Amino acid sequence: MRDEDIQTMNRPAVADGGPARPAPAAPEAAPAWLGPVLIVGIVLAALNLRPAITSLGALFEEARTGLRMSGTVAGLITSVPALCFAVFGITAPRLSRRFGPAAVVCAGMAAVAAGLLIRPFADSAAGFLAASALSLAGIALTNVLLPVIVKRYFPDRVGTMTGLYSMALAAGTSLAAAATVPLTGALGGSWRTGLLIWAGLALAAVLPWLPVAAASRRERAAAPAAATAATGPSVVRSRTAWALACYFGLQATGAYVTMGWLPQIFRDAGVSASTAGVLLAVTMVMGVPLAFVIPGLAGRMRNQGPIAVVLGVFGLIGYLGLYLAPAAGAWAWALLLGISNCAFPLVITMIGLRAKSPAGVVKLSAFAQSTGYLISIPGPLVIGTLYQHSGGWDLPLALMAGLLVPQVVLGLLAGRDRTIEDECGMRD
Repeated sequence: MRDEDIQTMNRPAVADGGPARPAPAAPEAAPAWLGPVLIVGIVLAALNLRPAITSLGALFEEARTGLRMSGTVAGLITSVPALCFAVFGITAPRLSRRFGPAAVVCAGMAAVAAGLLIRPFADSAAGFLAASALSLAGIALTNVLLPVIVKRYFPDRVGTMTGLYSMALAAGTSLAAAATVPLTGALGGSWRTGLLIWAGLALAAVLPWLPVAAASRRERAAAPAAATAATGPSVVRSRTAWALACYFGLQATGAYVTMGWLPQIFRDAGVSASTAGVLLAVTMVMGVPLAFVIPGLAGRMRNQGPIAVVLGVFGLIGYLGLYLAPAAGAWAWALLLGISNCAFPLVITMIGLRAKSPAGVVKLSAFAQSTGYLISIPGPLVIGTLYQHSGGWDLPLALMAGLLVPQVVLGLLAGRDRTIEDECGMRD
């Protein structure tokens, strides 16, 4: 890392285009190793934010049979991720103020690893659910705090760094979905072994955060008042915070519906099961390069609303195509929906840009993600119910296309060049 980058990490966080906040204290200079280790830690943490979910999805039928899960319990497990993200994400601001964001991310990665280590050895559905919840709690905390880490240590490169970890998140999601079944077969065919594989990746993610957390602890000890004084604005008073939260919820709804139901839409249109799986992979893989490009572009723009509009239009065309010619244009629709689902890295970038300070980012991130995940919980269930009772996909697709309209409007509101501190009347 360049000397100027290390100096940047020692400046107070700055909202892109906004004035610098005065430093509350003058802690010792960051060690030269901190920047590179942080980048490795961010990438490894992001890689681990979805394999706990997508690896289980690939082996869910085997796990359900092996643990003799009832249909109710199986349905509960599929709904647990969004619920855990909402519930545990709320605790992130308090934990961050008490221990520092780096220490909480380190503990979060340890929780992910512990849950993934314990889960394959569970002999009951209850134990399996508890171990899954432990991993998901760690993921929830890391979800909220990675934007804070980026804002704190890379304030002048929010878009670039958000793009880096968004790309790693998309890569981890796709890798676990695509590789779990082949790896399970190569290692003997046991679903328990297939799930255990991903604990190794989570353990690797803990390692770089240990020295980062220790360095953060020393910094906080040198300036304890500065570490605990800033609590950030009251985000519930901010219209931008509410727009971000609702935008997050609607884009998450679309993503979960796509991951859960897109293969069935294609299969009902006459596409083979294997091809339907590949089409879903195409949709997911689109997020890898675009998750890097979109945050970088958004970080250079004062208003990110136009990007939200473009992504929404791609989604509308994709759903229209699924309605009119699901099989004939299957590859095009999968591609378009993959682009539309890249609203996630956009909203994560906007979280970093819509607050001036790390304290503001942590509260905004927790509020937007927790509220957003709560909004997204009913989506896949409602779509499944409509599909079951209507006997086809016309009504569910119409609903999903209709939800893109308020999503675009909310993206325009959230993308405006303003900060939650300004809306809440906080002075620099």
